Amino acid sequence: MANHLTQQSLLLQHLTIDAITLVQNYLDRLDYKAQIHFELEGCYRFENDGDQIVDFSQINHCLRALNIEGEIVCEYWRNQWEYVSLFNGQMPLKEAYNLQWIITQLPKLFQQVYGKKSQIETLIQPVVWAGDQGKLIAGSSQIFTTDTRAIHIPNAVQLNVSVLDSNGKNLIAEEGFGEYLQHCFLRTSLACCLLYLPEEAAFERLTLKTQYGLAQELCSPVDISGGHQGSIALYKKFGKHNQNMGEEPLLYDSYNKVLSVKQNWQKTARIEHRLGASSIRYNPFINVLYGLINVVDAVQAYEQESHLFTDTFTPISLPLSLFTDKENSAALGAVDLFKVSTWFSDSINHIEEKMTNVKAKSVFDCPIKLGDKIQQAILAQYQISIVN
Repeated sequence: MANHLTQQSLLLQHLTIDAITLVQNYLDRLDYKAQIHFELEGCYRFENDGDQIVDFSQINHCLRALNIEGEIVCEYWRNQWEYVSLFNGQMPLKEAYNLQWIITQLPKLFQQVYGKKSQIETLIQPVVWAGDQGKLIAGSSQIFTTDTRAIHIPNAVQLNVSVLDSNGKNLIAEEGFGEYLQHCFLRTSLACCLLYLPEEAAFERLTLKTQYGLAQELCSPVDISGGHQGSIALYKKFGKHNQNMGEEPLLYDSYNKVLSVKQNWQKTARIEHRLGASSIRYNPFINVLYGLINVVDAVQAYEQESHLFTDTFTPISLPLSLFTDKENSAALGAVDLFKVSTWFSDSINHIEEKMTNVKAKSVFDCPIKLGDKIQQAILAQYQISIVN
């Protein structure tokens, strides 16, 4: 069984890499470049010394030596870290390889660097149960009471997307384009939630605020929502906390304190998809592909000079589970939602057909189209029987 699962995973990875390359080539034909970056949260804990503080400089030195465009930084909760992708112009496929390395190899690197005196465990999972303790004072986001109740830490994966035209201009800053790309993600995120919520604990993460009374302490999104503060946020002039975006220092004093800044929000404007759950089952290649075909949808509308119309969006609840409740089959689980949707596979198939026009027919002469094969391979991981 283990060998069979490994073969399934390898097949899916090969198919997805082929699809990413295909979509990148298609965008190249249209003279656009998608920029995709990840942020991944996780935690660590020591077997013998739970309060040991980790300095990430040595880890980051190793990442630079490995040509991984990202770094590990401290996050909000105790022993929580975040992998932050660096904007070094890497292609989406390279970004997927970077995150795949982090998910599979970072625990080993943590152990090599910090586990010499005490066994260290690296946690890449949707929820770290009782990962911290405390209760915020009402109305405060920083000051805690003396209450030492357990805090269950939610860990997220964020997908950041921007699009450059042939002149290197960020189209997210253009009137209408960023809103339309956000709309694309809003309308596809429910059917494709299996891609970024790949295990059952990811759905438990969504209930932490209500089930454990942690609404004040936790700020993770729990539904599909838009605007500049929602789970699929459009950052232009303002960010998630209403802060000015793209501020660049202009003048410092003798103590290296910033005296004046300019705001270049056009450079940093992006869509931030904030619903993903940290997991060793999270597949960076599939999620890069998901991001790219949303970009294609937006670019094609932009190319056709059609009105980039977006409806008013009402937040949508995410499924309660990976699988459909047999007693309430009307509320589909994530697997069935993905199974009955055709947008993901059809999008890849259509790009494949368009690219066939400029390639030898034999290259894509296959009874099953690439998008269908990828969707089937994803569902096969959940032992779903597909009837064509």
